[in-house]
Amino acid sequence: MKENRQGARRRGHRPRLQFIAPIALVAVGALVCLIMAFRPGAGTDAGNTAATADAGSRGTAAAGPSSPAGTASPSASRSPSPAASTTATARPSTTSARPSASDTSRTPVTAASLAGRIRPGTDYRGVATTYDAGTGDGGSCSYGPSADLMTAAMNHTDYETARACGAYVLVRAAGGATVTVRITNECPAGCAPGQLDLSAQAFARLANPAAGRIPITWKLLSPADPGTMSLRYKSGSSRYWCAVQVLGHRNPVARIELRDGGEWRRLPRTGYNYFLAEDGGGCGGAIRITDIYGERLTAEGIAVRPDAVQTTRLQFARH
Repeated sequence: MKENRQGARRRGHRPRLQFIAPIALVAVGALVCLIMAFRPGAGTDAGNTAATADAGSRGTAAAGPSSPAGTASPSASRSPSPAASTTATARPSTTSARPSASDTSRTPVTAASLAGRIRPGTDYRGVATTYDAGTGDGGSCSYGPSADLMTAAMNHTDYETARACGAYVLVRAAGGATVTVRITNECPAGCAPGQLDLSAQAFARLANPAAGRIPITWKLLSPADPGTMSLRYKSGSSRYWCAVQVLGHRNPVARIELRDGGEWRRLPRTGYNYFLAEDGGGCGGAIRITDIYGERLTAEGIAVRPDAVQTTRLQFARH
């Protein structure tokens, strides 16, 4: 009997162990799930990925350094120039019809921000005199011969180191007659501020040439259809030294910059209306042109071809 009771106890013990073991496994599994659910950073991986992608989609744009003025003499070697950087807001770019030119910044503005002495919307008073412009060649602005002789020489003060070059001005005589001329030359220091020395053809639109000298008023214009702009490298230009000018621009040019090593380098302007890179930095690269209203246009693929007029499909907006 004693042996039967001990056997019964042994037989009854096995079912209880078999029942408890699955319960223990379920409890341990639940505990593991709780630990995983409450560990730091759980459930945030997707959010971090989205934030990283969004941050990576943002960007900034910067306008590059400016260079100090130098002498107009060719050099066989290049040397880096000191620079001061400025920032610019990134704007959508529009590619022009010509592969070598692109319009990178067409900003609507209501007033000129980079004008010098000659400002839009301002009437100037002075006198008009006359001179024989010949074929239009030989002017201080270095434009060369022209079939259009409705031109004028700006007095020395308002010429302002060639800043007046290429500007269109509407001239009005006391009697009401008007003529539109383009500034292609400088009137020497004997010409007073406000004075314009008109070509004989332009003067004749206002008064009898025999008058020689008449009172006038004049103001800056942004003409309707001047065509498109061109660029020209000066004779002697190379990758070691270059000077570049703009032709056919609707509004006065305020700046020229060359892209040099991924940055924009502002060039100093000479009195003969070329912008100078005396160490060759950026010569043959992209050229960025800014008018007095702050509009910036960029021409690509303009090779260093001295004295060659290279056309673009670019033109400043009318104001």
